[in-house]
Amino acid sequence: MNESENNSEYLSKERLEEIEKQLENLKTNKRKEVAGRLEYAKSLGDLSENSEYKEAKEQQSFLEDKIAHFEDIIRRAVIIVKHKSDIVCIGSSVQVKKSGSEEIKEYRIVGPEETDIPGGKISNKSPLGSALLGRKKGEIFKIVSPNGEIQYKIIKIS
Repeated sequence: MNESENNSEYLSKERLEEIEKQLENLKTNKRKEVAGRLEYAKSLGDLSENSEYKEAKEQQSFLEDKIAHFEDIIRRAVIIVKHKSDIVCIGSSVQVKKSGSEEIKEYRIVGPEETDIPGGKISNKSPLGSALLGRKKGEIFKIVSPNGEIQYKIIKIS
């Protein structure tokens, strides 16, 4: 994997649109709110002992960090295109069975920004997600967890 692939942020089209909307709101509405708070705090006088000014500056810093974070995600975004494959890739839904269990669990491989473990979405960078990538139906593989080694078998890829 080259450096640009390793730095990519894999997102569904819907999640990218959601981030873009959030970014727009931060840049327009939230920046105006913070600027208003800063102006009000400045009008109170001595800035060295003005707790409202300090809070507004902290809020501004937090807001700008969040804006920079979203802009970075958008810049590195790669849209996940769901396609039929017999090899697990980002965007695949995979059914696996843990050794010693009859339960079959299904996971969808997504980028870290969309991880939702209760919803069955695991990151391509998680131990299980990264171990699944590039594997085929029927393959048996192991991952190391804090509780020791776990063996899985791939039942289905869609």
